[in-house]
Amino acid sequence: MKVRKSLRSLKSKPGAQVVRRRGVTFVVNKKNPRFKARQG
Repeated sequence: MKVRKSLRSLKSKPGAQVVRRRGVTFVVNKKNPRFKARQG
C-alpha cells in the first residue's frame, strides 16, 4: 500500500473504489489489487 498526498490518479483507474475508514481515505482496487493507497 502506498501513502500518497493525492489519490486523483489512482481513483480514475478501472475497478478503483474510494473508501473512507475512521477518517482516512483509501483507494481499493478489486481488479488489480496492487493499486492500493491511502491518503495522509
